Amino acid sequence: MIIINVKEGESLDKALKRFKKKFEKTGVLRELRSRQAFEKKSVTRRHVVKHAIYKQTLNQETV
Repeated sequence: MIIINVKEGESLDKALKRFKKKFEKTGVLRELRSRQAFEKKSVTRRHVVKHAIYKQTLNQETV
């Protein structure tokens, strides 16, 4: 459970922004989306390799 202490005089917008940042760091939403549909290990591996190739081509273009 995420606890955000709102300081006296602090606006609600700032407290909400801190909550969102903490929530994003926990990775709950990312985990939930990954669990919605099962993905075979071979498909996951293929995706990782494609991403690595993409990143490598980006690095070669900038050099």
